[in-house]
Amino acid sequence: MLSIVILVVLFALGFEFLNGFNDTANAIATSVYTRALSVGHAILLASSMNFIGALVSKGVAQTIVEEIVSADLKEYVILAAIIGAIIWDIVTWWLAIPSSSSHALIGSLVGATIAYTMSTSNILWSGVLNKVIIPLFTSPLMGLAIGFLIMKLFNQLLATWSPSKVNKVFPKLQIFSAAFVALTHGMNDAQKTMGIITLALITGGYQTGDFHIQIWVKIACATMIMVGTAVGGRRIMKTMGAGVTRLNPVGGFVAQTSSAAIIALMTHFHAPISTTHVITSSVMGVGAARRASAVKWGAAKDIILTWIITLPSTAAIGGLVCWVLGLFL
Repeated sequence: MLSIVILVVLFALGFEFLNGFNDTANAIATSVYTRALSVGHAILLASSMNFIGALVSKGVAQTIVEEIVSADLKEYVILAAIIGAIIWDIVTWWLAIPSSSSHALIGSLVGATIAYTMSTSNILWSGVLNKVIIPLFTSPLMGLAIGFLIMKLFNQLLATWSPSKVNKVFPKLQIFSAAFVALTHGMNDAQKTMGIITLALITGGYQTGDFHIQIWVKIACATMIMVGTAVGGRRIMKTMGAGVTRLNPVGGFVAQTSSAAIIALMTHFHAPISTTHVITSSVMGVGAARRASAVKWGAAKDIILTWIITLPSTAAIGGLVCWVLGLFL
């Protein structure tokens, strides 16, 4: 039992590394592509703020532990969920498509649970609906709408500003908006892995009592998401920074600030959302505020399709991995 718990922790930390690696672009792509920050400075900023964000929240982790599945799972089922999510992350990273590590993990956990119990009755569908499915659609729509509206407002407010003044002020403001995105990313995304490790500890009998996250789990997850962010994901950065629409410093600031506010709001309600979804849709909203043709809707279509297929695809992968591990464990 202990050996499988150790495997779960190791694979979970590997997943957290990939999460930071894959999601580096979330916080820094727009800052780099508008030349507000160099790649090195942007990665250092994002890494630091991801680490801090990972330590200051626990509500999303509680959702993972208490509101997705109710079955008394074996350790290998949780291991299968993590492996399934890692497989999906690697595939989408290789294809340079911004996907959701959050929904990959949740989908894989649901699929592994169904494969283990041979039933859907142990899935807490109300939690999946309210904390996963609804935010899956509402948070990107909010990003699109708020990015669009705030960009329209800024266009009016800055109409009398000279280009040189705009280009002097907003690259500096983007440093703060990039930090805000990275902070909220750590607050939301790092919590999922903390929740999975805590679920494994509870299932294995190594943690009892009311829900809490052990300090070593917090520090380990925060460190791995920081290291993953530091290593970086330049393939995704290219898609996020220039593949959807071209951004100027004002647009970059608006996209980052809008998405960070939405991520913070969803984190407050303990919803494990996709920071990738929110930031991508905010970038689309900013581009559309300039003109509809400014958004590369073909690239956006591919990204949206990935959003839609992530949950069912990872559920299938998680179920398959669970079945295979069950043959041996």
